[in-house]
Amino acid sequence: MFEIRTDLAVEEKESFPGDGGEVTGVSLREWRKAFSKIKLTEVAILDEHGARAMGKPKGTYITMEAKALAKGDEDYHREVSGELAVQLKRMVKELRRQKKIPDKEGIHVLAVGLGNPSVTPDALGPRVLGNIQVNRNIKDEEGVVISGMVPGVMAQTGMETAEILKGIIHETRPDLVIAIDALAARSIRRLGTTIQLTDTGIHPGSGVGNHRHSLTMESLGIPVLAIGVPTVVGAAAIVHDTIAAMIGTLSSQAETSKMGDFLENLSPDEQYQLICELLEPEFGALYVTPPDIDQTVKRLSYTISEGIHMAFYPRWGNG
Repeated sequence: MFEIRTDLAVEEKESFPGDGGEVTGVSLREWRKAFSKIKLTEVAILDEHGARAMGKPKGTYITMEAKALAKGDEDYHREVSGELAVQLKRMVKELRRQKKIPDKEGIHVLAVGLGNPSVTPDALGPRVLGNIQVNRNIKDEEGVVISGMVPGVMAQTGMETAEILKGIIHETRPDLVIAIDALAARSIRRLGTTIQLTDTGIHPGSGVGNHRHSLTMESLGIPVLAIGVPTVVGAAAIVHDTIAAMIGTLSSQAETSKMGDFLENLSPDEQYQLICELLEPEFGALYVTPPDIDQTVKRLSYTISEGIHMAFYPRWGNG
């Protein structure tokens, strides 16, 4: 079966017949709070069967879809920040229940901005870190400590991100890593309008920068929550999404009807394979990003950083 690159669990879920909730080993929950424009979807991969079916590790994936994120409405962005904070606190509470982080007053969070600040679609993580209010160098009365770093990419440092983080974790002893990264989506409508939060960490092949080594509890020794926003979509996926319209147009014209019939008789797998064979020799595995990506990344970097502040600094949420 063909695979269109996506880092979003909600899009993997949508690739199954029905609503995707029938997959063995996968549970699905969708909801929308009263008077809110934010749609939330929780995909929980419960066992190895579900992991194989979804092509993603076991764990919980929460997706926040908010079309108005594409606009510069500060009140709306603050609502999204608040919801992100709610879901972050919920995941931290569950980690405490599972004894994966100490059940104590306060917490030390290491925020990590993944990506390349010189490449705008991959700059979300570093820009979020530029907005994070770190306080490890200041005594905090509430016992909350946030430290942060931007490890760069291997071409800049010559080191794997996991290697850098292991050294920092050994020296500073945080309780939790929150990694922020830019992702790839299957659908262009989700670019810059979707936030995914997961307790599974970062895995090879995920993220725009395609991190080579995993950043997980198994590799780093402490839990890793990952926050991501899709900023790119594969060109082949865009063409595939429009194939039905193209078939209709070709079939309606006498001179091109045979071509339309030919495409219509191809299976979805064969259609996608044909698209790749036509595009990739000319352009390679091309990924597309919106023309206003710089403003989008800038706005979302504030939205995500505010969500982190509201989750861990109680006074922030009251301010």
